[in-house]
Amino acid sequence: MTRLAALALAGTALVVALVAGPLGAGATSRPTAKAPSKPRIIRGPRGPRGFRGRPGPRGPQGFAGAPGPAGPQGTQGETGPQGAQGPAGPPGQGLERPGFTRTTLDPAGWYASVAIGADGLGLISHYDSQNDDLRVTHCSNLACTTASTRSIDTQGDVGEYNSVTTGADGLGLISYRDTSNGDLKVAHCADVDCTSVSTATLDSAGNVGWGTSVAVGVDGLGLISYYGNPPAGDLRVAHCEDVSCTWATISTLDSTGRDANDFFTSIAIGADGLGLISYTDNTNRTLKVAHCQDVACTSATTTTIDPAISSHSSVTVGADGLGLIAYSSLLSFVKVAHCADAACTSATISTFDSTCCGLKSATSVGGLGVITYYGGTPAHLNVAHCRNIACTSATISAVDEAGGDYNSVTVGSDGLPLIAYLRINAGLRVVHCSNVFCIPYFRRR
Repeated sequence: MTRLAALALAGTALVVALVAGPLGAGATSRPTAKAPSKPRIIRGPRGPRGFRGRPGPRGPQGFAGAPGPAGPQGTQGETGPQGAQGPAGPPGQGLERPGFTRTTLDPAGWYASVAIGADGLGLISHYDSQNDDLRVTHCSNLACTTASTRSIDTQGDVGEYNSVTTGADGLGLISYRDTSNGDLKVAHCADVDCTSVSTATLDSAGNVGWGTSVAVGVDGLGLISYYGNPPAGDLRVAHCEDVSCTWATISTLDSTGRDANDFFTSIAIGADGLGLISYTDNTNRTLKVAHCQDVACTSATTTTIDPAISSHSSVTVGADGLGLIAYSSLLSFVKVAHCADAACTSATISTFDSTCCGLKSATSVGGLGVITYYGGTPAHLNVAHCRNIACTSATISAVDEAGGDYNSVTVGSDGLPLIAYLRINAGLRVVHCSNVFCIPYFRRR
């Protein structure tokens, strides 16, 4: 074999070896069968789209996002035409405000007495001197510039020496004299306005019922001081046995009687819960005080406070719990007695007006006394505001230059004085102070 042949054979073996290596020794090479191909699917044309279904329900609203920044301010529009001027407003409380308002309520008023009802408005009892009836005026506002007035007892000549207070039931209780029969009577209001009343005769023993004054004791029942007339001219007290005062227990406290020139008593309830009564006795015409020994005032201790001739006293209890008594003297002085103790066994006496006559009332405002009286030349209604608890001096203001007799003062729910009084030929009038001094142009710093 030639070399070329040998090389050719060697190359063939190599090829065979490489091809046959995976088939194993002695294997021969065979062609691999080709897998049949899948048949080709031809897609048809797309059909038309179907109808859209109904929308589903709306989901819950999400939380509000944070507010965006404010946009720029727009341009101001044109000013519109000016409207008509409105009505004038009420007076202010500055320097232009007067010291008080004054109103005529009833042309037939006499013997006035004023209290504050459960509704915070004034309730005034007074005598109709034209028809001889007991009348009541209920204020419609704090200043009592408007009010409703009605007769509540027309049986004979009734209504003189009346006095009104607010009972424990919040309704008016009025004591007064039945002149036709010489009796002490009482009227109990059926409502706050006192549109109707129930009446009762409490004392008919003799010619009684002069100078009545009524207060409500710590037992919630009425306590009434009054005079009999000679020969039964004594200081008496009626203690109501029920809230309506349909009957009462009568007690005589001082048999020296009343002053023939003074038909008035005055009663208040002291800080000790017992009645304190100021009056003038018939023997010496001196100012006296009766201090009740029990709630019903079945007995009392009496003390002469001022030995000088005195009249027309009125008592209240000050912020110190002690009695404060305003009265007039024979020399036409306005005097005030400040009690030294609850029983008023002694008192400090001060004089602050030497032109007075016809003093009728005293009460307390903000712990300091406010006294109303009728006097001066010519006579007019004055208001005195005490400068201290003992009222050793006072600020005095005239509030009516043409009247002021039979006056009565109380403190309204606004803390300001409310005064009811008689003005000759004008009837029942009322003054409401716009400040505690009842003076114009007043303001605090």
